Amino acid sequence: MLRNFSLASAALSLTATLLFAPSTFAEEKGPDATALIDEKVIADVRSWLDNPIVAFSINNQNSARGSLGQAEIDALDQQWRKEREEEAKPLISATLSAPLSIYLLRVQAGAVGLYREVFVMDANGLNVGQSSITGDYWQGDEDKFQKTFPNGSDAVFIDAAEWDEDFGIWKAQLNLSIADSTTGQPIGAATIEINLTELQRRQTPSS
Repeated sequence: MLRNFSLASAALSLTATLLFAPSTFAEEKGPDATALIDEKVIADVRSWLDNPIVAFSINNQNSARGSLGQAEIDALDQQWRKEREEEAKPLISATLSAPLSIYLLRVQAGAVGLYREVFVMDANGLNVGQSSITGDYWQGDEDKFQKTFPNGSDAVFIDAAEWDEDFGIWKAQLNLSIADSTTGQPIGAATIEINLTELQRRQTPSS
C-alpha cells in the first residue's frame, strides 16, 4: 500500500511538473528581439508612421500642451489611471476617439496579429493616439521615451523579449522617434509592441 502511495505521489509530482513546465521552459530562452526586428521591419513601421495624420496630431498636441509643467503632466497621468477604474472616462474617450487613434487601430488590424499594441507620444511623453487603452497616459519617465525622443529623429530602441503567459507568445516593444517632415526635428515618439512569435513565423522560409 505504501509503495502504491509513493508511486501515486510521484505521478502527481510529474503531472504538476509537466503542467507548469511549458511556460517556465519557454521563458528560459527567448528569441533575439533585435535580430527579428530588423531594418526591414523598422522601415515598414516608419512607412505608416509617415502618414500626415501622425505628425499633424503630434504637432497639435505639442502646441496645446508643450508648455505643461511636471505637476500638470502628473495630474493628467493620475486622471488617466483613475478613469481606467471608473465608468466616466473623458480623457481616455477623447484620446481613443481621436483621428490618430482610429488610424493606429486600423494599422494594427491590418497587420493581422503582428502588432499587439501601438501608441504615439508627444514631446512631453504624453499619449497622442493609441490602438488600445494603455496603463498610463505619460510615458516620459520610461525607456520607450527616454531612449528615443531625446536622442534625435532617427533614434530606435528595441526592448528585450518577454514571454506572454496568457497568449503563449514572445513579444517585444519597438520604440522610435518621430520627426517633423519639414524641419527634421523630433516631435514625439512611438511604441509598437510586436508579436515576435508571429514575426519569426513570417520570416521563416516555408518548406
